[in-house]
Amino acid sequence: QEGNGKVSRVIRIGTRKSQLARIQTDSVADRLKELYPDVHLEIGEMPGILHVFCFVQIGEKSLFTKELENALERNEVDLVVHSLKDLPTTLPPGFTIGAVLKRENPHDAVVLHPNNAGKTLETLPEKSVIGTSSLRRAAQLKKRFPHLEFRDIRGNLNTRLKKLDEKQDFAAIILAAAGLKRMGWENRISTILEPEDCMYAVGQGALAVEVRARDADILEMVSVLHDPETVLRCIAERAFLRRLEGGCSVPVAVHTQVKDSQLYLTGAVYSLDGSDSLKETMQTSTAADDKEVDEQVQRVGVTASKIPSDAQDRAERLGMELADLLLSKGAKEILTVARQLNDSR
Repeated sequence: QEGNGKVSRVIRIGTRKSQLARIQTDSVADRLKELYPDVHLEIGEMPGILHVFCFVQIGEKSLFTKELENALERNEVDLVVHSLKDLPTTLPPGFTIGAVLKRENPHDAVVLHPNNAGKTLETLPEKSVIGTSSLRRAAQLKKRFPHLEFRDIRGNLNTRLKKLDEKQDFAAIILAAAGLKRMGWENRISTILEPEDCMYAVGQGALAVEVRARDADILEMVSVLHDPETVLRCIAERAFLRRLEGGCSVPVAVHTQVKDSQLYLTGAVYSLDGSDSLKETMQTSTAADDKEVDEQVQRVGVTASKIPSDAQDRAERLGMELADLLLSKGAKEILTVARQLNDSR
């Protein structure tokens, strides 16, 4: 309690140790400070093991080995900031995504080795090696640029850029434009890949705030950070992925757009080499018929009580129906083969 009789509340935010995680967390903390000047925010860094490990097995729940969630569970922190694309479409019981912030550019970007300045993927020499750890990116780009070779590159953004610049192993690497922008490295982007070259990952470019589902006051506090358009797009994308049972181990890509009160969702699945693929687009209305807002209903892990529930329901249905359409055309076979090949690598 402060001397002026105002009660100041301490809210603890957990984050990973990487520079990008810290920048993302600070940006959310700054927004909350502006909105709630009386709340005292403390940011605690956890050890570096807080990566979301992705071992998604078909039919199994994601193995969610995250210290951050343990810290949330033990009440050591009150909220955790993630890149939404790192969060599985089914969260462990007791957790929810209480805010999805306005999406940064969700597309992928090409970062060239300094020796290749001025080139594009198209004009890079035959057999140039492109670094990406994403099966989704590799599958789409192999098909589109058959003269290039794709090789795994691991590590956080700083590490990957260092590997690119200091060695001659890679002609270019592919990274999410959003991360580069948040790090202030926009000048490294040589091309932003359009959807016809490479569609993005589910939730890419959006930040999510994860909280304990039972903490009504914290949920209420972070809910003002929701960006309605981003929420509807990401609910549709996550519902699509969940219905396909896709995880990081299979190439699934999306592209969404809100235009004239319509939400458009394009979704695709690919074989690992990109030779086999299915892609379809569907749309639904984003107009809200009811002003009624739900009590804490979760849709694919997201609680957005201030956004009209019928619009959220339609977004979720859109994702499921698009997945069903692809499944009816043979998506399951493509994904099963991709998963088996990937597991045997």
